[in-house]
Amino acid sequence: MVRALLLVAHGSRMTRSNDEIRAMTERVREFSSDGYTLIDCAFLELADPSIGDGIERLIQQGADRVAVLPYFLAAGRHVAEDIPAEVNTKIAEHPSVAIELLPYIGTAEAMPQLLADMIPSPDSEPAA
Repeated sequence: MVRALLLVAHGSRMTRSNDEIRAMTERVREFSSDGYTLIDCAFLELADPSIGDGIERLIQQGADRVAVLPYFLAAGRHVAEDIPAEVNTKIAEHPSVAIELLPYIGTAEAMPQLLADMIPSPDSEPAA
């Protein structure tokens, strides 16, 4: 069984923003357990690959299970409608592949602690 993870971000006209997502994907690969053989990223709009192309690329690399993780903080229209529509299209095209849409990262149990950890202590020196 070849399990794949697709990290889905919004996409931007700014190349450096899209490159941040690509770099995050590399870091996720480094920290990921052995559960995912393939880890890649895709974008909802404004950058390549698209969600559909990202899923297709993973399937072409041998994935028979694809987990799609929306890299979004809130359940706006993109999370509630646009991303599921893209994923459902691929599910219909590939009925023999288990394609699963995971909850967006804003719902992660670890998110409050992560935010708290990022906040400087009131006693710390201001950044220069």
